[in-house]
Amino acid sequence: MTDLTSLGVAAIRDGVAKGDFKAVEVAEAFNANVVGAKALNAFIVDTPDMAIEAAKAVDADKAAGRTLGKMAGVPIGMKDLFCTNGVQTTAASHILEGFIPTYESTVSSNLWKAGAGMLGKLNLDQFAMGSSNETSYFGNVISPWRRCGGDNAPLAPGGSSGGSSAAVSARLCPAATGTDTGGSIRQPAAFTGITGIKPTYGRCSRWGIVAFASSLDQAGPMARDVRDCAIMLEAMAGFDPKDATSLDLPVPEWEAGLNSDLRGKKVGIPKEYRMDGTDADILNSWDNGIAWLKDAGAEIVDISLPHTKYALPAYYIIAPAEASSNLARYDGVRYGLRELPDGAGLQEMYAATRAAGFGPEVRRRIMIGTYVLSAGFYDAYYTQAQKVRTLIAQDFEKAFENCDVILAPTTPTAAFALGENSEDPLAMYLNDVFAVPASLAGLPAMSVPAGLNKDGLPLGLQIIGNALDEQGVLNAGLAIEERAGFVAKPEKWW
Repeated sequence: MTDLTSLGVAAIRDGVAKGDFKAVEVAEAFNANVVGAKALNAFIVDTPDMAIEAAKAVDADKAAGRTLGKMAGVPIGMKDLFCTNGVQTTAASHILEGFIPTYESTVSSNLWKAGAGMLGKLNLDQFAMGSSNETSYFGNVISPWRRCGGDNAPLAPGGSSGGSSAAVSARLCPAATGTDTGGSIRQPAAFTGITGIKPTYGRCSRWGIVAFASSLDQAGPMARDVRDCAIMLEAMAGFDPKDATSLDLPVPEWEAGLNSDLRGKKVGIPKEYRMDGTDADILNSWDNGIAWLKDAGAEIVDISLPHTKYALPAYYIIAPAEASSNLARYDGVRYGLRELPDGAGLQEMYAATRAAGFGPEVRRRIMIGTYVLSAGFYDAYYTQAQKVRTLIAQDFEKAFENCDVILAPTTPTAAFALGENSEDPLAMYLNDVFAVPASLAGLPAMSVPAGLNKDGLPLGLQIIGNALDEQGVLNAGLAIEERAGFVAKPEKWW
C-alpha cells in the first residue's frame, strides 16, 4: 500500500472519495509522523483525537453517500495564530500561554466545514514577528533540511510560519495554514522546498487570527504543490461580515481554472530586484524561471518598480506601529499571563506582565511602533511611510499595465543556520526584501520551489499578480512547477 504520508491534498481527497483508503487511515498515519518528529519542534500542541474525529465524520459521510467537502479526509496543521475553540492558542508567546478560546477563527471554521481535520497547532515566531522561527517562547523550529557535505548545523525553516513549512516539508501534514504580513508564507515556503500563496488582502477573513499588523495580515495555504494550494485556498477564502476588510466577492474555482499554458501572457521582470549582494544561486534560479515561463508561451518584458528600495523601511515603520496598537490589549487584566508583584498597582502590573510575557523581538517592535506614532514623530515617520506605501502600490498598478504577472526571487539567500542572523536585526529584516512590496500593496503572491543551491538547499521563485488575480499567479506557478520538476525532499534525520 502507498505510504499515505507521501500524498498531498488532492491525492488524499480523491483517494478517500474513490474509496482507495479511509480518512481514518490517513489521520492515523500523519498522527504517527507528528509523534515521531518532536526533534523538529514544529508543533506546540498535538490534537490527534481531533484529526481522528474529523476523519471518522468524513468516512461516515462517504458510507452514507453524502457529498464530501473540498478538503474531505485531509488532516492539516493549524498555525498557532488561528483561534481554535477549546484548544490552546498562544501566538507562540508566553503572554498567551494557557489561553483557550471559546470560539473558532473563520478560516479554521471554513476548513473544518470542508472536511479537513486538525493534527495540532503549529509553532511560529512570537506574534508572527520574525523570519527564522527563533523568537517563539516554545523554542526554535528546526528545518528538516540539512546542508550537503556533512555540515549538520540546524537550519532556520523561515518565519513566521516556520512550524507550518517544516511540518509540510517533513511530511508531518500534507498542508498547513500560514499567515503572511511581510513574507511569512512565501519565505518559509522557499526555505523548505514547498509551495505557499498569500492571496489578495481581504480574500481570507482575519477574524479569529491573533493580530500583528491589521492592514497587512493575510492568511493563506502552504502545501506540497500548486494544485494543493489552490484546493486549500478555495476552502479557506470567502466573505466574512465579522471582518470589515473582508472582500464581498464569490470565491473563484481556482483548482478547476489551473492551466500552465501561458501563451498570450506577459511576465514582468523588475530590474530593481537585481540587488547587490543577492546570492548567485538565487539569480541563476531566477534566470531559469524566466526561461521556463518563456517555454510555457509567455512573453518576457522588463518593468520598473522604482520605489522598491523604500519598501523595507516603510514596512518596518507601518507594521510595528500597528503592532504597538494591537498588542496593547495584552495587559494581564482579562486573559493570558498576569504578573502581580507584591504591593503592585495597576501600572506596575501592566509593566511586569508585558515585560515577562513578550519576548525581545516583540518588545523591540512595540517600542519602534510606539516611537513612530508618538507626538512629534508621527508625521515624520508614520505618515511618510504610508505615502511611500501608496507609491509602491502605484508602481505595481503601472507595471500591470504592461504585464500580467511579475517574476522575482522569493528570498535573497537559501536557508541560513539558526543563530546566524539573530544578533543582527537588520540582517534578519533583509530576508523579507523581495516579499514585502507585494504585502504593502495587498497583492496575491506565491512561492514555488525552483531547485537546489550548491549546498543542496531549496530555492523559491515568487510570482506576484494583480489584485484578485490569484488564478494568474497559480497558473504561472504551475508552469514553473512543471518545468522545474522539483521532487527533492529532506533526508530524515529526526
